[in-house]
Amino acid sequence: MILVKNPKRKEWEKLTRRPALKQQNLDQLVDEVFQAIREEGDRAVLSYTKIFDKAEVSGLKATLDEIDVACDKVSEDLKAAIRLAADNIEKFHRAQTSPVIEVETMPGVRCWQETRAIERVGIYIPGGTAPLFSTVLMLAIPAQIAGCKEIVLCTPPDKNGQIHPAILFAARHAGITQIFKAGGIQAIGSMTFGTESIPKVNKIFGPGNQYVTAAKQRATQLGVAIDMPAGPSELLVLADETASPEFVVSDLLSQAEHGVDSQVICVLKSVGLIPKIQEELLNQLPTLPRKEIARKAIENSKLILIEDDQDCLDFINEYAPEHFILCVENESFYLNGLVNAGSVFIGNYTPESAGDYASGTNHTLPTNGFAKSFSGVNLDAFSKKITFQKISKEGIKRIGPAIEFMAEAEQLKAHKLAVTKRLAKL
Repeated sequence: MILVKNPKRKEWEKLTRRPALKQQNLDQLVDEVFQAIREEGDRAVLSYTKIFDKAEVSGLKATLDEIDVACDKVSEDLKAAIRLAADNIEKFHRAQTSPVIEVETMPGVRCWQETRAIERVGIYIPGGTAPLFSTVLMLAIPAQIAGCKEIVLCTPPDKNGQIHPAILFAARHAGITQIFKAGGIQAIGSMTFGTESIPKVNKIFGPGNQYVTAAKQRATQLGVAIDMPAGPSELLVLADETASPEFVVSDLLSQAEHGVDSQVICVLKSVGLIPKIQEELLNQLPTLPRKEIARKAIENSKLILIEDDQDCLDFINEYAPEHFILCVENESFYLNGLVNAGSVFIGNYTPESAGDYASGTNHTLPTNGFAKSFSGVNLDAFSKKITFQKISKEGIKRIGPAIEFMAEAEQLKAHKLAVTKRLAKL
């Protein structure tokens, strides 16, 4: 890790900058794939699945027999873990249900707000070196609670044309029946336009690589919403002498193993912690199966000494981490002052992986500094708020003159007349 001691504020902008991948012009490729899907539908999806995923599939939709066979391959221990996680995710997201909000703003003017589910949503689940079956739960369960009428799941098949068994079990457990063998740009394109097999959706959720991200961004230009801007996963840990160096490093590495472009930052309050963290890294990193991925991520990550509490807090808010682990004695100071973070994990016994899997909070979170303006996925992400109003004769008498004056001042005569004609009938 890159060691930085007590950086000056003018250096923060550089320290909070995310690692930049080599920029590739993906627009042309995305447009090519999207155009083919628009014109050829399933045929194009099958063709690109063969090209990009090296997989030949006879049909895009996973059959009931395939799902049955796959679920039998999942161990009972993993099934139990998935069920436990699903229960907690459901409890936390069901608690977010919004009541109808109603108010009489003045006598005779009644306004209210109700929640309506997005009718058709698409869920993208990566299936490469780390098939993210946990993301199935994080997205499908709140979609079900919200009441989405149609939930479409796309995930890339392996080279044998099969979907990872745990993804299929998690989907079945979450009540998802429309599961398709499509990955990358072609999956996003399919859900954007619709094909003979894959339905068109109103909003697309889920993480992915740079190709998926570029495709999702293109989808927004074609009338399909997405969950949030996405980027490589990231973690910031703040630790003082009360933190366990062993735990801190295990958290740093759990994030680093996601990918070589992942970023982890460890902010230390005490200079005495530096050698302890460095020693733990040397001890733990070689034991990981994905150590080469983690090592490359760690090389681009930072170990930063900031001894002043206010400076620490300001730095964290400036960085706006996707995941923030807080292991300090005076945690209330940081919790009260924190304004920018995707999800927060407090204390020595709250690993970030708890939120990734089973505590109940959602792990689909804003990265790349977007925690300054975006929330992570929650129940509201799968719904819309619709406002209603009903005005009585008394109400239009009371509010009407104000509307007339305002409309006239904006030189919108028809707006004014819509009120004036009603007042004339009273």
